[in-house]
Amino acid sequence: MRKEEKQEIVQALAEQIKSYGNFYITDTADLSVEKINNIRRKCFEQGIVIKVAKNTLISKALLEAGIDSEELRSVLKGASTLFLSESGNAPAKLIKQLRKEGDKPVLKAAYIQETAFVGDDQLNALVTLKSKDELIADVIALLQSPAKNVISALQSGGNTISGLVKALEQRD
Repeated sequence: MRKEEKQEIVQALAEQIKSYGNFYITDTADLSVEKINNIRRKCFEQGIVIKVAKNTLISKALLEAGIDSEELRSVLKGASTLFLSESGNAPAKLIKQLRKEGDKPVLKAAYIQETAFVGDDQLNALVTLKSKDELIADVIALLQSPAKNVISALQSGGNTISGLVKALEQRD
């Protein structure tokens, strides 16, 4: 591969890393073509981009994207596959689902919202992470709850008062 081709790959990877913001570095070595195609299909269905590149190119792309993390570069050994996603926990859920069928892909590291998670033992924590949209929805639900309670109390109170007034009218 010529130097220009390598530079193009690094630029393309760096742009994708910047645009998605979240990525996972996994080990998919020794998987059959059928299993890799299955992983690619599931990634496509869930909006996850999967990229395979040499570790040195991934390392250069990380630097190009402004991610200067020694932790992430230290896991770039052996075969590495990138899972890029706008959602921080979607690749973790997919990996967990795939692990029910076999022992790979193995999580080497993840980069979510400017935080590095290193090691396969981080997978359960990553699965439970909420996406930005889920957190916003939770905050909105919490903010709406007191208002709904007040409106509900006023409406039920109004019914009670009108019921009492009707009952008093019928007595006379």
